[in-house]
Amino acid sequence: MSLLVQRPDVSEFRRRFSWLMLFAVVCFLAIGGRAFQLQIVHAEDYRAIARDNIVRQVRLATTRGFIRDRNGEVLAASRPAYHLFVVPEALTVDDPETKSPAMQPVWDKLVDYAGLGSGERARLEQRLLATRARGGARLRQQILLKEDLSRDVVAVLKTHARELVGKVRRNGRDQAMTAADVVPVSVRYYPYEKAGAHVLGYMREVDAEMLVKLRKKGYREGDRLGATGVERAWESYLRGTRGLEKRIVDRRGVRRKPREGIIEEPRRIDPIPGRDLRLTIDGKIQQAMVKAMRGELAGGAALIDVRNGRILGLVSKPSYDPNQLSGGSGKKVIRDAFRRLFSDPLKPAIDKTVSGAYPPGSTFKPFTALAALDKGLIDPRRTVSCRGSLRFGRRIFRCTQAHGVTDLHKAIAESCNVYFYRLVSESGVTMDMIAEMGMRFGLGKKTGLGINAETSGRMPTRAWMALRNKGQFRLGFTLNAALGQGATTVSVLQLALAYGALANGGTLYQPQIVRAVETAGGQVVQEFTPRVRRRLKLDSAHQKIIKRALWGGVNEAGGTAHRARLAGVDVAGKTGSAQVSHRRAKSKELDNVWYFNRDHAWFAGYAPSTIAEVAVVVMIEHGGAGGKHAAPVAFEIIRAYQQIRDAPRKSPLNREGSRP
Repeated sequence: MSLLVQRPDVSEFRRRFSWLMLFAVVCFLAIGGRAFQLQIVHAEDYRAIARDNIVRQVRLATTRGFIRDRNGEVLAASRPAYHLFVVPEALTVDDPETKSPAMQPVWDKLVDYAGLGSGERARLEQRLLATRARGGARLRQQILLKEDLSRDVVAVLKTHARELVGKVRRNGRDQAMTAADVVPVSVRYYPYEKAGAHVLGYMREVDAEMLVKLRKKGYREGDRLGATGVERAWESYLRGTRGLEKRIVDRRGVRRKPREGIIEEPRRIDPIPGRDLRLTIDGKIQQAMVKAMRGELAGGAALIDVRNGRILGLVSKPSYDPNQLSGGSGKKVIRDAFRRLFSDPLKPAIDKTVSGAYPPGSTFKPFTALAALDKGLIDPRRTVSCRGSLRFGRRIFRCTQAHGVTDLHKAIAESCNVYFYRLVSESGVTMDMIAEMGMRFGLGKKTGLGINAETSGRMPTRAWMALRNKGQFRLGFTLNAALGQGATTVSVLQLALAYGALANGGTLYQPQIVRAVETAGGQVVQEFTPRVRRRLKLDSAHQKIIKRALWGGVNEAGGTAHRARLAGVDVAGKTGSAQVSHRRAKSKELDNVWYFNRDHAWFAGYAPSTIAEVAVVVMIEHGGAGGKHAAPVAFEIIRAYQQIRDAPRKSPLNREGSRP
C-alpha cells in the first residue's frame, strides 16, 4: 500500500528537472541561434573580416604621361624613386624608468641599413621622439622619413625587411609591427630645367584641404598633381589610373605566399598609364629664345606660326627650375625654392607672356592707323609737320625726336608720336574707334590658352575712362590710347596673335599649345586642328600700307629697328618703348628704383616680310628703348627659327622603352 503512495519530494524533483530541461533547451537554442547567425546569416561578413586580416590591398602606382615637343623630344617625364616611410610607434617607446620617450633597438638597424649620417640621425631622432611625446593618431601613422633613396639603400632595406620590426603596446600586450617600409613613387623630371618652366608647370603634393575635394576622384595622401602650366591644365589626361594587387601577409605585415581560395578575383588590376601629350612647342626654339634673352633681367617672348596659331616658343624671364618644386629633391628644397620665388622683386613665379598685362607703347600704332583708315578719316599720303612735340591745352605731348614732314608710312616706320596725336586732335579718331579695332584683333580679351592664369588686358573706351575718372573725360586720354599708353594694356601672347593676324591677311587664330594626345607607344588618340577665332574684314589696300610701313621700320635707314637688323634675316615689325608709372624710392628700393622706373621695351613683328610664317613679340621689362633691347632679341629668335627650320630632319624618335 505504501508503494502506491507518491512521496512528496518526487514532485519537487520533477519540477526542478523540468526547469533544468527548459534552461538547457534555451541555452542550446541560443547557441544554435548564434551559430546560425555567425555561420549562415553573417557568414560572408565575418569571412571578409577574417580575410581582410591577412589580405592586404596594395595600390599600384601608375605612370604619368610624358610631355613631348612637336618633334618628339621629351620635355617632361617621370623617373622612379623610392621613399622611406616609418611608423613612429614602432621605433620609439616610453622608458619605464624615466617615463620619457626613447628609441627602440630596431632604430639602430634602420640607421645602419639606410646609411643615415650622424647629423641626419640626430635630427630624425628628435623628430620621432617629439611625435612620441605628442601622442595622438600621428604616432600610429606612417610618416615620410627620407626621400629619393639610392638603389643600393633600397636593396639593403628590402633584404633586411624581416629585421625591421618594432614592438607596440596593444590591449596590455606587446605586439610586433613592421617599423619601416620602402614605397616606390614616381618623380616628375624636366630635362630642359628652366627653359619652358612656365609653359610646362610643375607638380605639387595634395594637401589636406585639396584632398577633401579630390578624394572622390581617386587621389590619396601624398599624391602629386599638376600645379601650373600644361601639367595642371591637362592633369586628367596625364595622370593615369592606379592599379590594385591583393597580397597575403602575416601578423607582422610580412608578405607570404598566396593560398588557393583565400584571395578573391581579381587578384591584380594593372595600372593604366597616363596619356602622352605632343605640344606645338619646339624644344630647340625654346632654348634658342632663352639664349636670346640671356642679357636681359626680365621679360617675355612669344613665337607663333601665323598660318595656324600654333605656339612654337613661349618664354618668361626670370624663370625657375620645376625639378626643385616637383618634389624630387625633398621638401626642404621645395621650401627654399618657393621662398626665393616669392621674395624676388622680378617675380619669377608670374608667367609674363600670358599673366602679365603691359602698355604696348608704339607697337600698338599700326592698329590705331588701321582704325583711322577703316573709318576713312585720313589719307595715308597726307603729311604733318613734327617739331618734336605737340601742345594740347596746358600740356605738351612729346615725340621721340623732330621728324619733320611725316606721312603715315614714316610715322609708323620711324615711330612719330606727333602724327598719331594729330589723328586724334585733327582727324577725329576717337577712343572707341581705337578700342574697337584693338578688340577685333583679339586685344582686351583672354586668348583662351588655358595653361596659366591669363590676363584679358584692357582696351579702354570713352565710357570706361569717364567712369574711372568721376564722370570726366579728357581728350588727353585718347592721345595716350593712340600710342598704346595710358590705360591700354596687352599681354605678350595677345600681341603676337594680333600681329599674326596682321601678317596672314586677317585670320585671328585660337592659340594652340597641345597638338595631340598619344599613347605611350606613340599612337595618336586625339589630334587638335587649328581653330579660327575670327576672320577680320580689312581692306587689302590698308593692310598693304601697314605692312609696307612695318617693313620700313626694320629695313629703311630711319626705321627704329634698322640698327638691330641681322644679315639674312627678313623681318617686318615695330618697336615700342612703353612708359610706366614711376615708383617712389623706399628704404629697401634705393638701389633699384631706377630700374623699375624705366620704360618697357617692345618689338612686335613677323617673318619673312613677304609671305609670313611666324610672328614674334619680345617685351623686356624696364628695358628702355625697344630698338636697342627688344629688337635684337627678336631678330636673334627669328635667325634661330630659320636655322632650325632649314636644318636636316632627324629620323623619327624610337619610343620603345621610353617608360621607366
